[in-house]
Amino acid sequence: MSIPRKRTTLPLAAAALAVVAALAFIATKDPHYDIRPGARAQNAHCARMVEEAPDRLAGKPHHSTGIPGVVVWGDSEIVLRCGVPELGPTTDPCFAADGVDWVLDDRRSTEGEKVITTYGRSPATEVTFTGSMSAPDAALIELSALVAPIKQTAQCIQPD
Repeated sequence: MSIPRKRTTLPLAAAALAVVAALAFIATKDPHYDIRPGARAQNAHCARMVEEAPDRLAGKPHHSTGIPGVVVWGDSEIVLRCGVPELGPTTDPCFAADGVDWVLDDRRSTEGEKVITTYGRSPATEVTFTGSMSAPDAALIELSALVAPIKQTAQCIQPD
């Protein structure tokens, strides 16, 4: 006497289809960014900066991250993080762009990546430029316009 077998083809096919659909959904979602927000990323200035960030910067398109205080352009070639710790006195190179003081982080910058942070503004803003850029100065001027509404309380560049 043989025991009748249940047909499992249909449930297996349905399960396989569900797995394929889930993988397709994940693949077409916005990319996942492994970027940590600054400790003060919930600050109103950071929310404003994310809201007012330009659609393109240095020819790179803006991408939403869903991360508070974070804006990304291109394939993470430019990453802005608002709400990072403010800098104290430093010997790192400091320069001004359109009225905003910026400090180049010598320890974290490399040949292919430059990390700069605002000086004398709270919350501070950090920008990472990766790869070669055709117009980093123009990008920095646009970013300075985003930062400028944050009150400056200290300067690393003394006015002439």
